[in-house]
Amino acid sequence: MVRFVIMMLLYVVAPVLIIVAFKHWKWVKTLGTVVLAYAVGIIASLCGITHVDGEMVATFNTCQSMLMNVSVSLAIPLMLFNCDFKLWTKALPKTAWALFGGVLAVMVAVFSGFYIFKDLVPNPDKVSGMMVGIYTGGTMNFNALGASLQVDKSIMAIVLAFEMIVTTPYIFFLLGCGYKIFRKILPYKDITHKGRTDEDIEPNDVENYDGMFIKSNVLGMLKGLGLSLLFLAVGAGLAMLLTGTLNELVVILTITTLSIIASFFKKVRELPKTFELGMFFILIFSVIVASLFDINSVNGYSLYVGGYVLWIMLCSAVLHLIFCRIAKVSGDLFCVSQVALLCSPPFVPPIASAMKNKKVLLSGIVVGLVGYAIGTYLGALVAWLLSNVVQ
Repeated sequence: MVRFVIMMLLYVVAPVLIIVAFKHWKWVKTLGTVVLAYAVGIIASLCGITHVDGEMVATFNTCQSMLMNVSVSLAIPLMLFNCDFKLWTKALPKTAWALFGGVLAVMVAVFSGFYIFKDLVPNPDKVSGMMVGIYTGGTMNFNALGASLQVDKSIMAIVLAFEMIVTTPYIFFLLGCGYKIFRKILPYKDITHKGRTDEDIEPNDVENYDGMFIKSNVLGMLKGLGLSLLFLAVGAGLAMLLTGTLNELVVILTITTLSIIASFFKKVRELPKTFELGMFFILIFSVIVASLFDINSVNGYSLYVGGYVLWIMLCSAVLHLIFCRIAKVSGDLFCVSQVALLCSPPFVPPIASAMKNKKVLLSGIVVGLVGYAIGTYLGALVAWLLSNVVQ
């Protein structure tokens, strides 16, 4: 019980301390709030703080999941409210190229990896299908495919564990310095910036926490939070009406759509510090996700599964980069598309914040949402082809 309380407090208090440190210490600004939040979560996991035993396990897991879902659902509208989406429409063709190139890259990586690892991993056709799902739509599609393909839960656990082990360092790389490298490889202007290049964006354009507790700003943030809660309620209600469950795709799609519509109203777009308040909820999400890391799940033959997952991640990233270079997609759009496809839409705001570029936020979320929508279908199709046609 004590550990349960400590972890719940850590999830909320750690982001506050990170924001305070961000305001006062230069090294935290250099490192980035999201990277620090991930570090806190992983350290907590490695120290065993996040491992709850006995009767509290189910309650702890439920609270973790609920806090993750609520924090992301509130963060997305808060971070979208002050974006000018009239500018984003100019980037739509490039967003489509980034999406198509990313999905094609994953498919090529999975099919090629299947021939390399099919005699080394269990149920290679089903594992391949699940990897298509998770790298085009995240764990929601992964779980859906695992259930529909009747994959053994032990295999699902191993694949998911290695997916986190392989993908987490890559996300850290993107958050830390990777996006700067990809800006040089893909040195194209982000046309949503009114002609400005990514390097022209000032650090204070994003994550400026100064003045958050001024009365007028607090009132504005409360208005934004209230509107976000309303959108969450509408999304949850619509999901229950259409699917009978709190379907994540329906909820996020509803919230995103309503937030975009709201941003066209000047009074909403000019609400103060909503982006920073949204970042607070993203930091909560980041600490929780990182704390789920479990190194103890690695064992024996599972290393071959890890090799397959590593091949898919590296091969798809390289192919996606080549496709984006051909289509002249900007480095920042490539990065948010990578994160959206490999991890899912909730991971887009952290990378947009790390790049000091909230203009690509919507593009990344759109790529992720389309991935949500098609990932399960593509995964099922790939599993069927590898089982019945290709072999």
